[in-house]
Amino acid sequence: LDWWQAGRFCEQRFAQLLCEPQDSEQGSFSKLLQSHHIRGPVWLKERDSVLHKTKRRRGHTVPVLVFREKTDTKFVKVLSDFPTLPAVTACAHLQWDTRTQEIATIFSYAVPTFMNEFQLRGSVDEEGFVRFALIVHGHHSPYLPVFRADGLWHHFCVTWQQENGTWAIYADGKRRASASGLCSVGASAPQAIYGQGTFIIGQDQDSLGGTFRAKESFSGNITELYIWQRVLSSEQIEKVRSCWVLEQDLVFGWSSNALEVESTVQAVTTQLLCPGPVEECRVLEVGSSGLSYASCLQTLPFICLYSKGAYWQLRRAQLESSHSLASRVNSLAVRTVIPDSVFTSDVQDMNLSMALDALDILATVLRGGEVPVLEPSDLLAVLQLLKQVSDMEIQEGDKLEMLEQLGHYYMEVTELILEEQNSGTWSSINQVIRGPMTVVELCDRMVSLLVPLLTPERTKIMIQHGNIGLQRVTVKNMWFGYGSLQRCLSSAVSQDVAASDGAQKSLRTAVGTAVISSTLLSDFQEISTSVRYRLQHRVQVPAGLSNFCVFSLFLLHVSPDAGGMWSTAGCSVVMSLPDSTACFCNHTTNFAILLQVYEMQQRTTKEEITLQTLTFIGCGVSFCALIVTFILFLVVRVPKSERTTVHKNLIFALAAGEALLMFSELAKTNQVLCFMVTAFLHLFFMAAFSWMLVEGLLLWSKVVAVNMSEDRRMKFYYVTGWGLPILIVGVTLATSFNKYVAANHCWLNVQTNVIWAFVGPVLFILAVNSLVLLRVLTVTVASARRRLKMLTPNSSLESQIGTHIWAAAKPVLVLLPVLGLTWLCGVLVHLSIVWAYVFIVLNSLQ
Repeated sequence: LDWWQAGRFCEQRFAQLLCEPQDSEQGSFSKLLQSHHIRGPVWLKERDSVLHKTKRRRGHTVPVLVFREKTDTKFVKVLSDFPTLPAVTACAHLQWDTRTQEIATIFSYAVPTFMNEFQLRGSVDEEGFVRFALIVHGHHSPYLPVFRADGLWHHFCVTWQQENGTWAIYADGKRRASASGLCSVGASAPQAIYGQGTFIIGQDQDSLGGTFRAKESFSGNITELYIWQRVLSSEQIEKVRSCWVLEQDLVFGWSSNALEVESTVQAVTTQLLCPGPVEECRVLEVGSSGLSYASCLQTLPFICLYSKGAYWQLRRAQLESSHSLASRVNSLAVRTVIPDSVFTSDVQDMNLSMALDALDILATVLRGGEVPVLEPSDLLAVLQLLKQVSDMEIQEGDKLEMLEQLGHYYMEVTELILEEQNSGTWSSINQVIRGPMTVVELCDRMVSLLVPLLTPERTKIMIQHGNIGLQRVTVKNMWFGYGSLQRCLSSAVSQDVAASDGAQKSLRTAVGTAVISSTLLSDFQEISTSVRYRLQHRVQVPAGLSNFCVFSLFLLHVSPDAGGMWSTAGCSVVMSLPDSTACFCNHTTNFAILLQVYEMQQRTTKEEITLQTLTFIGCGVSFCALIVTFILFLVVRVPKSERTTVHKNLIFALAAGEALLMFSELAKTNQVLCFMVTAFLHLFFMAAFSWMLVEGLLLWSKVVAVNMSEDRRMKFYYVTGWGLPILIVGVTLATSFNKYVAANHCWLNVQTNVIWAFVGPVLFILAVNSLVLLRVLTVTVASARRRLKMLTPNSSLESQIGTHIWAAAKPVLVLLPVLGLTWLCGVLVHLSIVWAYVFIVLNSLQ
């Protein structure tokens, strides 16, 4: 078989194509194969990276004609005798000059009796598409878009036949336009294209072989022009695009020797990468023990490889099977739909009718509940059948209604095999397949099979059964709900993601949402793009759980029992709520949300509610007290002083911060509002600490003489109290705008360095205020000792000690909250839940 067929053959038997042996193994491996009478090249699968790399494409060096600008002199004449053409196909690779929108003649064929016998013209429209028009016997087709004017190489083919004047235009292997009636009408019509004419590349002939006009000339590059005297099929055109030369009925083949090139036309050589199926695949040369490449379309021997564990699980499943599902399905179909053995060699390629019949009967049996719990062999047989259907090729003429019905049956069968009662069966064949994520892969293939259902009139398809569905516009989406894939998958996934800060150890992870798949297609070819998505959690996320945006790597050899492996590479959490998570990934694949339990100070839901309640009550009481105090400062005529002004600013900053803190839980659901709350919380709490620093500096000025006037000191205090916080918040927002807010709360992101824009200055302020407190303590105690000696020189030792303790305790009790030193308790919170209560009580009541 060819390389792709060989790979499908092995895959349908739950094996894989033999992998490329290590250098040290090649000799002994080659001898082993020779002992089994295997000679010559054998197909191999290359040792892949984690994500499948693109297949190797063969470089193809060709002569290229360069028409640099539109002139009336540049042309190339084809030196070939043209017979009468009742049908014709002309193909070439083309690079369009996008600098002009004027009409350009790609080629023109003229005969003595008629100048516009066969001609292809093009132009660029306002939407940036190159439009082609075909001319035969002077009859002109409309200008129709064929490919984008993007300056890249494109392959085109035009076909025409005498019967009904049927014509078609292909670009990059796809039919872009077709119709009939491009021929003369009347008694003598239709007529063939006359022979013995002159074929010119790059110019429109107004006389035989000459009289060119610059405005109709071609500008760009052209190569690989071939002309046949018949209409090629779509498959043959695809082969031509892939650098195959079809010799049968070839009138002209691309060759520098067969061209007369005008002297100003530049001829260069370039390398084209042949697209499509003409790629080179890895082979082992048995006998010579060497590795090489061969065209993937060659038919060569191959070997299917099983791991020992998978092989013995398959054998055990076959030996222990009652074949109840197979016998029931086969008897209803009156033929072998499900073979007795998954190792069987007679797995046939299916057509649409066979596939529809087989899935209809299988769905009927599974739906009827006659086989309530699938045996391992039954589940493997169903998966084998689903693989065959997804590998099927849709033929021209297949009825689209049948194809859509096939999609419905496919979704129903996948839903039925993922029922909860079959979860044990999935586990019993974990060495053979990648768990239920195999179904995701198969459904992904099935979506691509439904492409013919899309038409200009019908741009969207949606098929759903139960918890499984698919839809298709230009974006291909799939989802697997809680009731299907989750039942089999959530217990199987145990791939842990390391905690981001390295300080917490992960106990386990579980898939906590639906699994979705998203693919962007351009001309039915997958292209990579970034994706934003939001998934509902299966349950609300309690305290102690973290969420991770992940995508699936289908790796049989890494984690066959876990359905592949989950990775966070390129994915990040945009917003996390108790009931859902929003994610951003820089690529498309299969996505889910993992919920992760940390081995940390696990708080129960009751403890979390208690802490939240204490915070709310403490902040509420504190807020009321601060507002009353602030009003009293304004109403009661307190003498104006530095201390009064500093107190007012500290009260205002703390009140604003605590009001926002109480409101922050309500703002979590709105991303913009949460961002604003976070910024203002940062500002006001930073201002509160800055004014606490000012309180410390004010105390220091009373303890240690400071040579600065009161007016200058107040300016310095305002710059410190409000200027510094505004500067810190502004710089933080400017440098870390996209990672400013935490995932779960309206506060700074603790998973990045942003949190240090608050913690850093706070630690500095607390250190300064600690020094101030120590200085105040020493001065106060010394003052108390002097006063004690003066007033009661003969007091007892116990009385002196008590006086000293009170002298020290009084300023500590007064100044700890004023200077913000109660926040030092936050360092101890991770040691015990008790410290969390102490921390909240002290600071909410500050």
